Amino acid sequence: MADKHEAHRRIVEKLEAQGADIRRLCSGLEEDAIARRPKPETCSVKEVLAHIARLQEIFETRLEALLTKEQPTIVSYSPETDAEFAAFAARPAAELLKGFDDTRGRILARLVTLSPAEWHRPGKHPDYPAYDVHFCMEYMGHHEAHHIWQMFERRAALAPAPH
Repeated sequence: MADKHEAHRRIVEKLEAQGADIRRLCSGLEEDAIARRPKPETCSVKEVLAHIARLQEIFETRLEALLTKEQPTIVSYSPETDAEFAAFAARPAAELLKGFDDTRGRILARLVTLSPAEWHRPGKHPDYPAYDVHFCMEYMGHHEAHHIWQMFERRAALAPAPH
């Protein structure tokens, strides 16, 4: 069985790779194209990017709390009740992507310095009884993967994604 720190390394690698995929799927699209909904009932690439970027900020805040407080209470997040989301999503795509990159860089820089014990600093989440840094970052990666698929699908309706 692989050691636990190997699992942490894989989470970091996944988040690095997914960040590159998000940049790739957003690249080469002008603002009007990236903001265009392929169908009225679906989100645009930009709207998905805004969701991913905003949620990543939430996860960065959770990571900081888990690492600096004793068993912090983690509040569930819902975009529908996020008072800041509409203004956040209205930013130009290039600004959203830069913010995403900056936040991802800070998260990755923090994760690579953690000891195995720090990866398992716990918090209290109303839906997940075993919530710790490992769970938090793995959850972010899985949630993000679903949205990367959405970005890929929306991008395909606009133009081929760069290789």
